[in-house]
Amino acid sequence: MTAIEQTEARPRGTRLPRRARRNQLLGAAQEVFVAQGYHAAAMDDIAERAGVSKPVLYQHFPGKLDLYLALLDQHCEALVQSVRAALASTSDNKHRVAATMDAYFAYVEDEGGAFRLVFESDLTNEPEVRNRVDKVSLDCAEAVSEVISEDTDLPPDQAMLLAVGLCGMAQITARYWLSAGQKVPRDTATKLISSLSWRGIAGFPMHG
Repeated sequence: MTAIEQTEARPRGTRLPRRARRNQLLGAAQEVFVAQGYHAAAMDDIAERAGVSKPVLYQHFPGKLDLYLALLDQHCEALVQSVRAALASTSDNKHRVAATMDAYFAYVEDEGGAFRLVFESDLTNEPEVRNRVDKVSLDCAEAVSEVISEDTDLPPDQAMLLAVGLCGMAQITARYWLSAGQKVPRDTATKLISSLSWRGIAGFPMHG
């Protein structure tokens, strides 16, 4: 039985302001897409989960893809902002690495499962989805690259290559950690990964 089948649909309530209704619909859609994937999900499922009629759902989102892309935009931006916040949280580079690694672990650990829409989508053959998935990885890497360039003597192209590797390792490791049942406590896991990452970065000349 799926999570959708296990949870009763929300009862229909009073009229909501447009923004509140949109957020409600996005929340319902996230639950359905995470549980069923894009292809198996139906607008009927989302409307039922939100406790609204299909016409109300279509007033806000013309189609299923529009709804999915709106969710992607929201959660891609959330990850980029988390990475930027981690980088800005300290001027100590070793701690910056740890904070950035933890941003990815926190992202995949979120109970809403939004990371599955970004990194485990069953719709990556759709250009608009693929572009967004590629862009969030690039945006996160660029944020890390800026800091590497500022603090080392590495030229921009090399700093970017290193940043892509660091972000890729963080994302894949965090997803494995979750799928393996979080047997290693999150703080221990991020310390292990950040320690490995920092040893590599620390080998480059740092600005004083």
